[in-house]
Amino acid sequence: MQNTVNYKFVAQRLVALTDGVPYETANLANASALLWQHMENINWVGFYKMTDDLLVLGPFQGKPACVRIPVGKGVCGTAVAEDAAQLVYDVHDFPGHIACDSASNSEIVLPIHVNGRIWGVLDIDSPYVGRFTEEDRAGLERIVAILEGVLAA
Repeated sequence: MQNTVNYKFVAQRLVALTDGVPYETANLANASALLWQHMENINWVGFYKMTDDLLVLGPFQGKPACVRIPVGKGVCGTAVAEDAAQLVYDVHDFPGHIACDSASNSEIVLPIHVNGRIWGVLDIDSPYVGRFTEEDRAGLERIVAILEGVLAA
């Protein structure tokens, strides 16, 4: 399965879409749509924002999703608890995985920081085991860095 994403191009498009735009929801909606458009073999991409010590669903592309995720639970909650990206080859092997969509088989989650604190996460699911690679992690870290700058503005 070939999953090439031109992250440099996606990053350039994201900067163009968000530059000077002061609306959080609009910027996250466009970011999720952009990733949805340019990433192959995914079935969900979106954001969860820290609200009242929970991750709460934000803008996304894909099927309806879990609304609240406790810190430390599932892949998203683990990313927050460990303050580290989670690249999960097979979600069925991940202890405590939360199955919002039973079709998802692999996942990548990256924490987003604003003003030195975790703002939330970028979450992407795939119906294919092993969909995400270190190349995806590096490319998505670039996307997250752009969003961190936009969200902090």
